Amino acid sequence: MSAKGKGWVVTVAVCAGLWLVQNGSGDVTPPVPSAAEAFAAGPGYHTDAAADPLPPSAPLRLRIPEIRVDAPVMLLGLAKDGSLEVPPAANRNLVGWWRDGTSPGAKGTAIVAGHVDNARGPSVFYSLGALKKGHRIDVTRKDGRTAVFTIDAIEVYDAGSFPDEKVYGPRDRAELRVITCGGGFTKKTGYKGNVVAFAHLIGVREPKAAT
Repeated sequence: MSAKGKGWVVTVAVCAGLWLVQNGSGDVTPPVPSAAEAFAAGPGYHTDAAADPLPPSAPLRLRIPEIRVDAPVMLLGLAKDGSLEVPPAANRNLVGWWRDGTSPGAKGTAIVAGHVDNARGPSVFYSLGALKKGHRIDVTRKDGRTAVFTIDAIEVYDAGSFPDEKVYGPRDRAELRVITCGGGFTKKTGYKGNVVAFAHLIGVREPKAAT
């Protein structure tokens, strides 16, 4: 596993489901992706033509209208142990992006992650597993452009069988991965895996000209 892959696995695996533990249960858990939204089920809507990659520029905000996500993006570095820093769990509406990784919209695989919940309740990516192929993800960047992605698949993986190369590996077009905790849940171990949304760039909205 590369350092980049290792860092992100550590980051998204720290969610223990504190809200569920405090409420005693797994009666109410985050949505689990449908098998119909996995790559194995077929292309669905993810055949939309890819747009040309953009020059690198840091992300500022991420929006997923279908699950009412509209969150600022913070930049993350590496911790002393080489793993990626974790977005503050106390902020339930915050996304993290590794500042040394591919920026969303640029050629390659951009990685963003966020908590599924905290001790007070659902967090930014609680409903990530409810998304479907063809749903859109918008990322506003520092250069003023908004990179528009379409979802190719939503998959869930156990922590012990996380496909590093499939998720983190380099790509020839501009792709995006959105990752959070998910899969099965127990009070003893927390979440057993991760939910991953795979997406690729299909368009760009340019900043509005000043009048």
